[in-house]
Amino acid sequence: MAIPVVDFSKVGNGASPEERAATMALIAKHCEEWGFFQLVNHGISEELLERVKKVCTEFFKLEREQNFKQSPLFKSLSDLPDGQKLENVDWEDVITLLDHNEWPSKTLGFKDTMAEYRAELRKLAGQVMEVMDENLGLPKSYIKNAFNSGGEEAFFGTKVSHYPPCPKPEMVNGLRAHTDAGGVIMLFQDDVVGGLEVLKDGEWFDVQPMRNSIVINTGDQVEVLSNGRYKSAWHRVQAKPDGNRRSIASFYNPSMKATIAPAPQLVENGGVGVEAFGYPEFVFGDYMSVYAEQKFDPKEPRFQAVRAM
Repeated sequence: MAIPVVDFSKVGNGASPEERAATMALIAKHCEEWGFFQLVNHGISEELLERVKKVCTEFFKLEREQNFKQSPLFKSLSDLPDGQKLENVDWEDVITLLDHNEWPSKTLGFKDTMAEYRAELRKLAGQVMEVMDENLGLPKSYIKNAFNSGGEEAFFGTKVSHYPPCPKPEMVNGLRAHTDAGGVIMLFQDDVVGGLEVLKDGEWFDVQPMRNSIVINTGDQVEVLSNGRYKSAWHRVQAKPDGNRRSIASFYNPSMKATIAPAPQLVENGGVGVEAFGYPEFVFGDYMSVYAEQKFDPKEPRFQAVRAM
């Protein structure tokens, strides 16, 4: 079974009312049933996406690959006896790009290209959230405003990851199974090398590589705001013996001071008795302190832990 694919141009001004209604219904269905779908015709230029692939691939080869091969992780796997597995680690090389942290500087064009790309992804996140608002029957910008509450702007980060060829892929995870803590996640994954899987109805499905698509998945905070209609999906990455998988994930998350709770419109009795429906009201920073310790554990106890804070 393939991960659903959505033509995002069909929700824009150029679409007919019938096309738009059908596409909006598809997005709602995928948010409810999968928590994952792929966007094509999303408005980000092919030229920019090709530059992103180029600079990220060159960055890893120039600035990261040799260090990864000399890392304790690489040595630990090499020394591991057959039949055993490395636990509590991931076969992943990763850096995080924020507006104000230090970015790689040796790779020609990396900074300018990734700054341009992040600006486009931030706009796309706003468009996706507005589609979710409409489908959930919420006022326009409800989710965005919720993420910007607490007197701070929403957090927007980009994780540039590579999963190098693994000599013993059966003995280590590429990335352990987890749900994402935040809001809306936009992934630009490798065109060729697979490995990303999503859990649906107790079965793992491949998120098939598709050239220049953007994979959308919903995080824990969208699950809470939607009062459980949109579930955050479990996903993982399998280590592979061949290829060097590139993965660029951007996260539009609440500010650390934002207060998150189910939207009153989505709770029975006009929002009375929210606690009875399983999702507490909490400050996102408190949730992140719990998530940091329990990222790879079941998510329901995280909600219970933050309820008690």
